[in-house]
Amino acid sequence: MLIQLLTIHPAIVAPVFRESILGRAHEAGIIDLRVVNIRDFALSKHQQTDDYPYGGGAGLLMKPEPVFAAVRWAAARGPARARPPRVILMDPQGRKFDQRLAEELAREDHLILVCGRYEGFDERIRALATDEISIGDYVLMGGEVAALVVVEAVTRLVPGVLGDLESSVAESYTSGLLEGPQYTRPLEFEGMRVPEILTSGNHGAIQRWRREQALRRTFERRPDLLETAELTPEERALIEEWRRTLTR
Repeated sequence: MLIQLLTIHPAIVAPVFRESILGRAHEAGIIDLRVVNIRDFALSKHQQTDDYPYGGGAGLLMKPEPVFAAVRWAAARGPARARPPRVILMDPQGRKFDQRLAEELAREDHLILVCGRYEGFDERIRALATDEISIGDYVLMGGEVAALVVVEAVTRLVPGVLGDLESSVAESYTSGLLEGPQYTRPLEFEGMRVPEILTSGNHGAIQRWRREQALRRTFERRPDLLETAELTPEERALIEEWRRTLTR
């Protein structure tokens, strides 16, 4: 998979691409992470990428010329015989990013993530995009941090990126539920002990306990997720019992 992140501030994202799991996956050739400086495609000698909006108003907008040139340059360097790239604008007006969208993007060969700055994009830039994505209902200073969220969530789903100790199979949202409590050594810390079930050696009982704990945590913290989670009739009955307990 090739991921190209287009930005006017490469120094924000380049170090992240070199570190930890992302860095190892890149070095191993599992994913190809590249940073493209939009300023390199600016037409003026001062590499201007912003300008004042027509009609007045506060702030500046990303100019279309350098963004169009950068996206087209990046698209031409995609994998041979790959499908056209998904060109993603990081934009608070976009589709809310979630695990399902991460799984969808992880099946692509080539992603181009365009990071805005200033007050936003010239509207014509949207013509380049196949997707517009938001990571939440709040405003950041630019799209770089949001793009890194997408990159981490997507690349960890690519086969070979995570090692044995970093499995994505049973984590929060992958199963449709939040993850339950987890423990490591020491067995007791400041009067708090690891639940005995986890040291019992009974793997079947442990799995059942973990599933119930995940259900309870989701019920308590994100009950909305239960509407779409795959649950057994017994689990739905258990949740109904918890609901009745709350109303007593």
